[in-house]
Amino acid sequence: MFRSLSGFNYRVWAAGALVSNVGTWMQRTAQDWIVLTQLTHHDAAAVGFVMALQFGPQLLLLPLSGLVADRLDQRKVLMATQAAMGTLGLALGILTVTGMVQLWHVYVFAALLGCVAAFDAPARQTFVSQLVGGANLSNAVALNSASFSAARLIGPAAAGLLTAAVGAGWVFLINAGSFGAVLVSLAFLRVADLQRSARAKPKKGNLAEGFRYVRSRPDIMVILVMVFLIGTFGLNFPIFISTMSTSVFHQGAAAFGVLSSVMAIGSVVGALLSARREKPRLRFLFVSSAVFGIGCITAAVMPSYWEFAIALAVVGLASQTMMTTANGAVQLSTPAPVRGRVMAIYMAIFMGGTPIGAPFVGWVANEFGPRWALGVGAASGVLAALVGLFWLVKYHNLRVHYIDRRLSVTHDGRELAAEEIVTDSVISQKG
Repeated sequence: MFRSLSGFNYRVWAAGALVSNVGTWMQRTAQDWIVLTQLTHHDAAAVGFVMALQFGPQLLLLPLSGLVADRLDQRKVLMATQAAMGTLGLALGILTVTGMVQLWHVYVFAALLGCVAAFDAPARQTFVSQLVGGANLSNAVALNSASFSAARLIGPAAAGLLTAAVGAGWVFLINAGSFGAVLVSLAFLRVADLQRSARAKPKKGNLAEGFRYVRSRPDIMVILVMVFLIGTFGLNFPIFISTMSTSVFHQGAAAFGVLSSVMAIGSVVGALLSARREKPRLRFLFVSSAVFGIGCITAAVMPSYWEFAIALAVVGLASQTMMTTANGAVQLSTPAPVRGRVMAIYMAIFMGGTPIGAPFVGWVANEFGPRWALGVGAASGVLAALVGLFWLVKYHNLRVHYIDRRLSVTHDGRELAAEEIVTDSVISQKG
């Protein structure tokens, strides 16, 4: 399960990333809380707009950010982006501690952070392949997800307690300092041991090459559609959790942070289970999407705070399994010279749909209530599962027959055994 940690470079990187991820989740929690309770009167749409500004640049800067990841030294790109994000966190922290922060300040910093993150994300995703060998890439991707989820277990709870005790500004300052851990880890890597791959060569059409490659891969296309649906309308947890916590269960900042951490327990379990698998398998992608939808429906109807928290753990497990599988499948099946641009497309679709989904989900929460907002997330999971099922039927000739009182399932003309009904296909290596 932890085989990637046998390498020095990955251990150093993972340690720094964990510290930084904790700080990131602390800032996200504190930021959502002050927007919802201090800078507005429980306006869920404002939280959604902050999310839109923070993740929208992923989509707008997509062609350029992917090309930067393929053309430039990813380690140096990460050092620049991490330093910039730390500086932004420091500035927002100072404004908040001094009592000068206003809602438009949060909007501006969210947009700037989104611009920097647009270049950070594809470089960070593809840099993992330089830290580990090809055989361990899937495991490393899963462990990265586990680190991010473990940070979500610690960060929101810590942010909730600190916000209640000393204020959100100090949470922002702590996050600014946490970026130093990544910068130190990047500085201490054994550069000679990095497994560098071929870089994209300057030529006409470089910006569009990633799109052409994705268009030629129906398996990647279906993954991106599923990721878009759930990423846009389903992964709006800051809105779901904050509005349910304040409007439905009437809890404070500490209880809000605890809900995020409880959900992270499921995410950690999902990421660690993914790390145990040698390769990402399509069946987990489809099944986890359906479980995500069912989990959101269950959470929406829970009558009490702790029952809602338990349902969130299931949602966290399903969403993490789905996203870890999708990420690993795309990376493993994409050749190195174009991987940065393909991962930029993946991250843009994953996060870039937020400007569409978050304001809409926030509006639903304001107009119809938080439980209906969770219903939107549930619909996204069910629809994503149906998209995956359609792909199996169209490209793998999956058929269900009921003949002579006997149910049979065929796959490419061959009758499947019971254990094969949920396909165990691995994303094929191409390119």
